[in-house]
Amino acid sequence: MASFWLGAALRTVPVMWRCVLVCTVAFVGTSLGWAAPDAREDPSLYNLGVGIFDVTGPAAGVNMMGYANPAQVNGGIHTRLYSRAFIFDDTQRRAVFVSVDCGMMGQMLKIKVVERLQAQYGNVYTHANVMLSGTHTHSGPAGYLQYLLFDITSMGFIHETLDAMVEGIYQSIVMAHENMVPGFVYVNSGDLLDTSINRSPTGYLNNPEEERAKYEHNTDKTMTLLRLVAEDGTDLGMVNWYAVHPTSMNNTNKLVSGDNKGYASQLFEKAMNPGALPGQGKFVAAFAQSNCGDVSPNTKGPRCVDTGLPCELSSSTCNGRVQNCIAFGPGRNMMDSTRIIGENQFQKAWELYHDAAAVKMSGPVQFAQQFVDMADYTVHYDDGSTGKTCMPALGYSFAAGTIDGPGAFDFTQGMTEGNPFWNMVSGALHKPSPEQVACHDPKPILLDTGEINFPYAWHPRIVDTQVGRVGQLIILPVPGEFTTMCGRRFRDQVAATLEGEGVPGTVPVIAGLSNVYTHYITTWEEYQVQRYEAASTIYGPHTCSAYMQQYSYLAAAMVKGEQPEPGPSPPDMTDSVMTLLPGVMFDGTPLGKAFGDVIAEPYPLAYVGETVTAKFPPNQALPLSTLAQAPPAPFPRRFIWDRTSSLLGTSVATVKWDIPKDAAEGTYRITHTGHFKTLFRGIDQYHGISKSFKVVTPSWEANQVRRAHRRRNSRRSWWRRVFHL
Repeated sequence: MASFWLGAALRTVPVMWRCVLVCTVAFVGTSLGWAAPDAREDPSLYNLGVGIFDVTGPAAGVNMMGYANPAQVNGGIHTRLYSRAFIFDDTQRRAVFVSVDCGMMGQMLKIKVVERLQAQYGNVYTHANVMLSGTHTHSGPAGYLQYLLFDITSMGFIHETLDAMVEGIYQSIVMAHENMVPGFVYVNSGDLLDTSINRSPTGYLNNPEEERAKYEHNTDKTMTLLRLVAEDGTDLGMVNWYAVHPTSMNNTNKLVSGDNKGYASQLFEKAMNPGALPGQGKFVAAFAQSNCGDVSPNTKGPRCVDTGLPCELSSSTCNGRVQNCIAFGPGRNMMDSTRIIGENQFQKAWELYHDAAAVKMSGPVQFAQQFVDMADYTVHYDDGSTGKTCMPALGYSFAAGTIDGPGAFDFTQGMTEGNPFWNMVSGALHKPSPEQVACHDPKPILLDTGEINFPYAWHPRIVDTQVGRVGQLIILPVPGEFTTMCGRRFRDQVAATLEGEGVPGTVPVIAGLSNVYTHYITTWEEYQVQRYEAASTIYGPHTCSAYMQQYSYLAAAMVKGEQPEPGPSPPDMTDSVMTLLPGVMFDGTPLGKAFGDVIAEPYPLAYVGETVTAKFPPNQALPLSTLAQAPPAPFPRRFIWDRTSSLLGTSVATVKWDIPKDAAEGTYRITHTGHFKTLFRGIDQYHGISKSFKVVTPSWEANQVRRAHRRRNSRRSWWRRVFHL
């Protein structure tokens, strides 16, 4: 996983502009009236709005964000990516929560979304009430994070990725804003099993035994769900929080995908919007992220792929190396595992959504926000001692990756000592000071990112911290990936603080990967073991405690009606970011074909449950092109792009439709819209339509027609097969 970042960085020391990806959840409210009274006659009646918009971005030729694998360059679409917005308004204050199918949220992304909103609506939406959080899919396009480390494997900043995300998030909020109606919000929760495992169990076991004894499982199994219903009974939307990594699609995948959470969202929306295409229904369903830091969806667990034996537990190695220790999901392959884990989440959400035991929420909409310098934060413990956070740095085990996506070289998980060779290599970038080494102890520093600013900052220092409230629900947007136990402590601390302020019975939920990405956050005890998550806790061993203290302060300020000082402003590095990814020169077509022609037609008859395929000559779909903006298609459908000749500029788009078992019999066509670039005229659009085909149930007559078609197809001369004529 992460060692690919390291490898690319060390190979390109003088030239470091590459990019990675981000995602979003948003909470929106007016910037005025933290202490404004709740003037509603019915405190359970809110003004509610929901919205959805596409954020897919470039779907070919761009590195994916998540695994940091430079070879994982996208080439098609498994499922499109969406931004899903939910507005809550109590007539005095407004908040919008937006969950986005992406790797994580980025600072520049939030800055630009807020700018767009304020240009349209003034101070109705601000940094204080806009919360952006990503689902953490590892199969979205990279290139929208402004800090250099995240830019390495994508060959720099990809403006097309950023632009698609800003536009999609903004438009989803606008849609919710323009379609608000009076309604009620219900909350429910329940446990979902057989969907996650702890991928760093030895780190978890280092937490105090008496603390672990309070919990049945070593990952959080609880799904917390909101149901939004209009006053007239119309279903508006659903959002839930459940902790599991969207890494069912592994690091060999080349198709843009929302992974298991995106799949679950589309299942729910399909069920609630009969006949609507993905992203075009009125009902919006978000499967948002929580404290997923050490939580894997690969429920069969890790094993050595060369021997089939279990991996060594503490280091996650096979014969001393991490490359062959890989965790597997419950399915036959990664797409099947994505389906299973997605369906599990969908089924639990469906059960909770329709459960009559759900509680109607009442109370105000509130929020509090503050920027803090997380590289210089002092923690005050109950025993009178203090701790301090550190300048950002990554440890050796960061480069080892995880059982979901192993790293490279000879790094392993659990490394608490460096070695002379890698110390020399990392020292060529920047040698950490003795103070920095002591601050991060026992982490051996591999990349001293916080003290490297060439050609621009490698990691964030200024972090966006926020708390939002809708009645009893407390939303905690956190800037990274909390582990299971850190998340449990964090929620308990905030709930206790609110109870001390006279607000008992709250339901705190963690919205992971929000506002700005700062890697992982482990407990102090887990940090001592230095698994991948601990080595990636960039602000040192006191980070979890620092966030517990900061968010407790914000929660208390929120319910007391106090507005915290804004804190130091984060940088906007729009003018600093760079890219080395080349654009498209021109596009070509196979001999005798024009753009929009069909290279391979589907069979005239297809059975329910089969896969129908058509091929078109598209553009190369690199960032400067907009092939990824093709209209949504029936679900499930895959779009696969392959370059056939770089010299001639030719490529092939394959559209595959997995016909659902409940598909209506009838006549269908496959259509494809794309763009191509000429040398002199710029970018033009084309539209391709396949011949019609029928979807039927199996029968003797249908089999005869299919056999006749295959016989005719097999008689094509060799030159027609070679040239796809």
